[in-house]
Amino acid sequence: MSRKKKIYKKKGKVIKNLTQNILKILHQDSNKQYNYKQLAVKMGVSDTDGKTQILHKLTELAVNKKIKEVERGKFQINENKKYHIGTLDVTSNGNAYFISDDFEHDIFVPSVNLGKALHDDTVRVYVYKKRRSDKLEADVVEIIERAKTEFVGVLQMHKNFGFVLPDSNKMYADIFVSQSKLNNAQHGDKVVVKITDWPENSKNPFGKITQVLGKPGDHNTEIHSILLEYGLPYEFPTEVEKEAKKLPIEITKDEIAKRRDMRGDLTFTIDPKDAKDFDDALSFTQLENGNYEIGIHIADVSHYVQPKTILDNEAYDRATSVYLVDRVVPMLPEMLSNGVCSLRPNEEKLTFSAVFEINEKAQVINQWFGRTVTYSDKRFAYEEAQALIEQNKDTNVALKDVNKLKCVVPANVSLTGKEYQVDKNIVQATLKLNELAKMMRKKRMQSGAISFDRVEVKFHLDNNANPTGVYFKEAKDANKLIEEFMLLANKKVAEFVGLFKGRPTNKTFIYRIHDEPDVEKLASLQNVISKFGYKINTETRQTTSNSLNKLLADVHGKGEANMVETLAIRSMSKAAYTTQNIGHYGLAFDYYSHFTSPIRRYPDVMTHRLLQHYLDGGKSPKAEEYEVKCKHASKMEELAAKAERDSIKYMQVKYMENHKDEVFEGVISGVTEWGIYVEIKSNKCEGMVRIKDIKDDYYIFDEKQYAVVGQSTKSIIQLGDEVMVKVKHTDLERKHLDFDLISH
Repeated sequence: MSRKKKIYKKKGKVIKNLTQNILKILHQDSNKQYNYKQLAVKMGVSDTDGKTQILHKLTELAVNKKIKEVERGKFQINENKKYHIGTLDVTSNGNAYFISDDFEHDIFVPSVNLGKALHDDTVRVYVYKKRRSDKLEADVVEIIERAKTEFVGVLQMHKNFGFVLPDSNKMYADIFVSQSKLNNAQHGDKVVVKITDWPENSKNPFGKITQVLGKPGDHNTEIHSILLEYGLPYEFPTEVEKEAKKLPIEITKDEIAKRRDMRGDLTFTIDPKDAKDFDDALSFTQLENGNYEIGIHIADVSHYVQPKTILDNEAYDRATSVYLVDRVVPMLPEMLSNGVCSLRPNEEKLTFSAVFEINEKAQVINQWFGRTVTYSDKRFAYEEAQALIEQNKDTNVALKDVNKLKCVVPANVSLTGKEYQVDKNIVQATLKLNELAKMMRKKRMQSGAISFDRVEVKFHLDNNANPTGVYFKEAKDANKLIEEFMLLANKKVAEFVGLFKGRPTNKTFIYRIHDEPDVEKLASLQNVISKFGYKINTETRQTTSNSLNKLLADVHGKGEANMVETLAIRSMSKAAYTTQNIGHYGLAFDYYSHFTSPIRRYPDVMTHRLLQHYLDGGKSPKAEEYEVKCKHASKMEELAAKAERDSIKYMQVKYMENHKDEVFEGVISGVTEWGIYVEIKSNKCEGMVRIKDIKDDYYIFDEKQYAVVGQSTKSIIQLGDEVMVKVKHTDLERKHLDFDLISH
């Protein structure tokens, strides 16, 4: 008997996926009637607040005719309801899946039933059982809302007209463009095309070219194409730049008088070597009672970016900075992001701070939140701070004898490329902060936090943005030091607003939530990792997180590491922004917000505004407006992540173009009916070996074994196997690699 997922038991929390779970139970036995108490038992909900949520949702579903109230307080699935609203997930072969809360599983939509609907469109479908089968299929009957109408692709001319061939493999139709709508584009140009019409009797949509990006393969053309594919801008409108330049940047005596003056506190930043926008700084003071006052100081973006201004509207639209393989597309104009708001060394800055008194056991004794003015004494790169930590790893940092500390940053890791001496007080502060951070991290892990310390793929680029090498970036103590204090600030800010004397306040706030992992996805993960000799225990929340941490530690550094880590991440729910707090599973926090990066995340700007509003004694605003903004921010974050992944894929393909004659050792990272995916161990570039190109036998896909099986030799090529491959073909435009299988 399969174990059911416990959805929710804690008081005062919103039940996730409530609609889906109610419909799932009612669908399972369509003849049975349930009241709200019976449904609560089925879902493992035992508190009054949770039961009330179920009752309200039942009423709503009945009004919308998704279910019917057969007698007072008793509900049943509405079997007559065949039409449903949801979104489409189009696959690369032109078919699609219909996604809706009405159903537990996605429903297959054959390409002939798409009715001109495109990927991510909101649609109404007719759902029916496939002939001679219990499987459901859907037919699109109405396109309610297009997800997008602009696409990036390459123009192919035919006498007096052209077709744009979209880059995205989820766009199954080429777009017809008449002579008058070409906008001076030439054959072979990469362009942006906007769909203007889709005649009933045409299999192709009609469009007009709105922008000519350049020639395919050109670096800037391809990077701009990636951004535009996801509707992300790569430059600021003129009026936004002008507005930024008008901002008063002088820090006046009057402004300082309104704030806590912390310019005299030892303060420094630790950031990536190539960072230009410094969101956060740490201050460190040892108190007379032996405790430490530690300040987390964040750029006061909300002081400069006021609501309902041109700057604020632009920041909201973007919602996030986008980090591509060779550049950052900032949320705020450079004058703000790299200038007036950036906590640069030896400059006074307006900040919003979380200041904590912390004892030797890393326990928070007192806390203070508010606006400050600070002065950064030093800027560290992670590598520089790490060098100091490693040099002093045997030093007892509690000693007052600072003369025993090693304070030299070697030339090979310094920002300047020269060896230099660091002030001993800063070194001592860094070491103590590192010691406290390790205690805080240990407590988080013991509470059930999950440690996804993934290795990042980075590229060495020449002056023309051509990749000359690949290297891997791994989080070390200096990175984790900053992470722990940022997590502390985010957690404590959320608790300050969301809790009062241990009880929820119901004040409107911006939470960063992360739901529990999906049981079915964890089961799929177990099936895969068992082939490598690993296992996870999903009996309880604690055993799940403990075994996931052990799995991630065990695979670290091994050939299958990236694949297993990727699958583990996919088994997790997606983190998102919302005003409805359900806690953060991955961090093991009941309350968590984003406070620490307002230069690059709009939710942090909203958090700052709301926090100051409450510090000033303001009443809770209505949540609805903020919830809309949260959904927008979550969506833009997802698009930015996709653009970042595409830029890495693009650079990997570009890198492999210059290594076509080399044989690489790889590990099979995926198996499908059309081919096997191989990840090269030395550079983590992934490509595909098509089944038809494996010449030593005729291979058939075996879904249960995650393998392809030779029909004559019975040879098995399986997920996780080590193989040797060689580059067969590189496609920069589609960001795709084809490999030849040399041996297996």
